[in-house]
Amino acid sequence: MQPPISRAPDADGLLAEQLLRLTRRLHRIQKQHLEPVGITPAQSRLLRTVAHWSEPPRMADLAARLEVVPRAVTSLVDALEESGDVRRVPDPTNRRVIRIELTDTGRATLRALRGARRGAAEEILAPLTTDQRDALGGLLTALLDGSPESRC
Repeated sequence: MQPPISRAPDADGLLAEQLLRLTRRLHRIQKQHLEPVGITPAQSRLLRTVAHWSEPPRMADLAARLEVVPRAVTSLVDALEESGDVRRVPDPTNRRVIRIELTDTGRATLRALRGARRGAAEEILAPLTTDQRDALGGLLTALLDGSPESRC
């Protein structure tokens, strides 16, 4: 009689679970660091996205870049407009199109966000050596560049 074959645990499933747990932890830590700035992670992402455009983007541009439905962008813009970080402006060539531009307050918020994000990154990466951080960066790049969305 042969001994039972021992099965290795589902390594890919374990990795996926670890990535999900890390994602939740990253979100929680980022939220803690953004709280003093008075902004949510989703608002932070939208504000940074607006800042990367050479001209104020349309709402549809933001929805596509953030990979969310337009209604989600509207809610985020509403909140950021209320806080004075962005404003809606008419498109100079098409009055029906609204663009979103940063305000001076929004630029100041972005500066505060950089510090908060740096603090969150330092907290999450604290257990890693410089070599481990470099290796992790390479692995994450490989995973992101290898995704089907990036090849479209």
